[in-house]
Amino acid sequence: MRAVDSPSIGLPTMQEHADSGPLRVLTLNVAHGRKDALNQVLVSREAVKRNLTEVAGLLRDAGADVVALQEADGPSRWSGGFDHVSALAGQAGYPWHLRASHAKTWLFDYGTALLSRVPFTDQLDHAFRPSPPSMTKGLTLGQVAWCPDGDACPIYVDIVSVHLDFSRESVRKQQVAEMAAILSDRTHPMIVLGDLNSDWSGNDSIVTELAQRCGMQVYQPLADDLGTYLSNGRRLDWVLISDDLMFLHHEVLPHMVSDHHAVLADIGLKARGANAPAGARTSPRCTE
Repeated sequence: MRAVDSPSIGLPTMQEHADSGPLRVLTLNVAHGRKDALNQVLVSREAVKRNLTEVAGLLRDAGADVVALQEADGPSRWSGGFDHVSALAGQAGYPWHLRASHAKTWLFDYGTALLSRVPFTDQLDHAFRPSPPSMTKGLTLGQVAWCPDGDACPIYVDIVSVHLDFSRESVRKQQVAEMAAILSDRTHPMIVLGDLNSDWSGNDSIVTELAQRCGMQVYQPLADDLGTYLSNGRRLDWVLISDDLMFLHHEVLPHMVSDHHAVLADIGLKARGANAPAGARTSPRCTE
């Protein structure tokens, strides 16, 4: 079921876009507010609030224009009974946020989310096909206006927060196919952020497949010092950008506010030829 929290969405004025210069984005699996505890059921409401206060401090310090969250809870009995996304948006100073519920029972309500300093000009969410016994995963998309330079203002950028299944490669492959189908009619520059539960391991990698389907690139795919998952050091959390964008900065933040490290990236617009349009293109971004 869709659960989106945001002020009303409309076309932005010239003051309602990310400032001129790089677009700073951050992704974090917030782990239901449990930090590094074994399970959120074992964490008190007060401890969950303290943990999220630490997350909010990290977000404030990082200064991202848009933040992607996974394992982001709405009011859930197992994690304190309050909306984690709304709480983080308020504490970290993000006026706009989207939250999508991909898994919901009497005990929990969680999914993916986006926080933004500027209004969303478009939005969608999608829950992947159920994959028992693991919980349903999905994605949230929010489009924002961005002024990368004085000659391109504004450009509309699709920003996606996604979480893929942790247990089976076959399920992740199906989810990537669903994702490509959902995004196949999008033509604007795109940034995909999230916990893909896969590292970069050659042509069979889920990350590779998503990059190929949507014409995207990642930062130093074979680097061995960009691990994000605390328990084993694997690189499970990624930032993918479309081929009309470029990485200006990328780092895995050392802060331990979850069982995943946050990833921060500054994104720029590639130089365009004299006749090349800024922003949307005519062909679809992703292939089904």
